[in-house]
Amino acid sequence: MSGLTVPVSTMDHIQGSLDEPVVLVEYADFQCPSCGEAFSLVKRLQQRFGEGLCLVFRHFPLVQAHPQALPAAITAEYAAAQGRFWDAHDALFRNQQQLGEVVYRELMRELGLPEEGLAAAMDDSSNLLRIQRDIESGMGSGVTGTPSFFINGELFQPRQSFEELYDAIVQAGAKRS
Repeated sequence: MSGLTVPVSTMDHIQGSLDEPVVLVEYADFQCPSCGEAFSLVKRLQQRFGEGLCLVFRHFPLVQAHPQALPAAITAEYAAAQGRFWDAHDALFRNQQQLGEVVYRELMRELGLPEEGLAAAMDDSSNLLRIQRDIESGMGSGVTGTPSFFINGELFQPRQSFEELYDAIVQAGAKRS
């Protein structure tokens, strides 16, 4: 079983508290269809487990297969700098089929963020470094595709579907109780 080589820290995008019984780390690509499917599952898991589940998102854009994955990740990072990462995260997944400059600009308007800043963010090396750091941490942890999940630091590998996350989270929570 592979483990998370870079521990979760305040540098990550975190929803919930790291003190929760289960910390779910997701490596994902905003344009990946499987990640889009996992998005709705993760939302259901968050509703089901509430404060018992902490979600951590790390970028893993598969740029060869998904040309909008990196611009979408940069858009999310720009929103993060304004304290709106999770709003952007959700909107990017909901609009996955239309990702592109029009969607990114529309998202900035919806979030009340300056559109001009987004253009500058696309050229800002700090955003690329942040995303590259996530990619490297994923590769070091054995991530080969998206979405990839780690439950309390251990790689979760479903046998048939990501729906198995539910049982794995229940088991992980029981171990920490």
